[in-house]
Amino acid sequence: MRKGLLTSYIDGITDQQYGESYGSILRYVFPELASTLLLYSLPLLVDSFFISQLASTSLYATLGATNTIMYFITKIAESLAVGVVIVSGQENGKHAFAKVGVTLKDAFWVTCIVGFCFSTALHTASESIFTWYGVCPEMMAVGVPFLRMRALGVFFIFLYLALVGFLRGMKNTHTSMIIFIIGSFLFLVLDYLFIFGAFGFPRMELQGSAVASVVQYALMCCMALGYIVTNTEYKKYSINLFSNLFQFSYARRLIALSGPVMIDKATMAWSYIWLCKMINPMGAAAIASYCVVRDIARCMFLPAMASAQVVTFLVSNDVGMGDWDGAKNNLKKVCFIATILAFGTLITFTYNPKWIISLFDKKGEFTPLALHALPIIGVLVFLDLIQLILAGALRGAGNVKVVMYVRLAICFGYFVPLSFFLSQLQIEQSLKFILVYGSFYMGNALMGIVYINRLRSDEWKISSLKGSV
Repeated sequence: MRKGLLTSYIDGITDQQYGESYGSILRYVFPELASTLLLYSLPLLVDSFFISQLASTSLYATLGATNTIMYFITKIAESLAVGVVIVSGQENGKHAFAKVGVTLKDAFWVTCIVGFCFSTALHTASESIFTWYGVCPEMMAVGVPFLRMRALGVFFIFLYLALVGFLRGMKNTHTSMIIFIIGSFLFLVLDYLFIFGAFGFPRMELQGSAVASVVQYALMCCMALGYIVTNTEYKKYSINLFSNLFQFSYARRLIALSGPVMIDKATMAWSYIWLCKMINPMGAAAIASYCVVRDIARCMFLPAMASAQVVTFLVSNDVGMGDWDGAKNNLKKVCFIATILAFGTLITFTYNPKWIISLFDKKGEFTPLALHALPIIGVLVFLDLIQLILAGALRGAGNVKVVMYVRLAICFGYFVPLSFFLSQLQIEQSLKFILVYGSFYMGNALMGIVYINRLRSDEWKISSLKGSV
């Protein structure tokens, strides 16, 4: 007889027979948490803080609106890099070293073409994007040149992530981490110099952030490419990026492997763009409130991001051994740990939220709205936390397409129409803001319900046994 959901959860988190110990799981989670904070979240927060010191709500709001677009493009680039990891890693695992060099060459040129297309399209469509957003004239005036400059760096983002994908396929994660640390440090230094015009550098304000980002990724591309080409350990791969043309068979394979992950990641990233569009007509103060609440919520969300990475490889290993009870218990234990950690960050950020928000709002123009929304959005973050960890478990069990289909269905069948309807209501602004923003997390809650039902049935096991992706 199947146990109730709560009973099953309690039994899972207290079971010491199946699954990893809490000590082991924490040893996996904390390094991932530190990496997520230091390598990804911190540079964005510092950049936002620098821009906020210019005491312009429109500049701060423009940065936030543009970052949602760059987040979307970066997720597509990451998805393409997943294909590079798989293709190069499989050939390396077979000791087909000559083919490893060929896969790198093909991945390099495919990524160059795709990155160039995205960079050109974004540069060309910058004005149309901000028009579609429905922003105020002040944001339009600074946003278009800013996005065009950021578009120049898109090419380097695609190329860098593809090169990192190759390194990961060679089981080399240490080098990519060092390169990113160097690049992030350079970005923060140049960001400060270009934004404020310090030490004789030109004062570029918002545009300086874009220039610093372009330089960062261009440098990281050069470092990664130089390392790969000159590393003596990689000579066995006979790497020659300019020999003949790339083979279309490898290109098709790369796109086919990246496709499902790309759709999955792009769907969630596009949801943030749509959410930004629904909030933009409320004015620069509203979009600035969205940006600061989102950044704070992202910090509260860090335990979920780290835990999702951990649960994926734990479940994949358990499924590979046929340890279904261990897979479920590990999922429940990771959820429990992530919930405790997220609750701690929630208390931290809601203890004195006015002080935190004021760091990004020198004029106090959007602090009142952000203060109304932050406690509610902070609680709703837990709904997103659950769905993300459950999605990670399903991916680890080989149910990748399930995650993709669920996200597509709920995003376009629920979130988009509901948020549009709510945005049209003639109600008090803070209430509308919370309802529109909250509809995103309610959609994620629906995803979580679907994932729970999937994991409580035997269908996820059948997909795993079939090797479904």
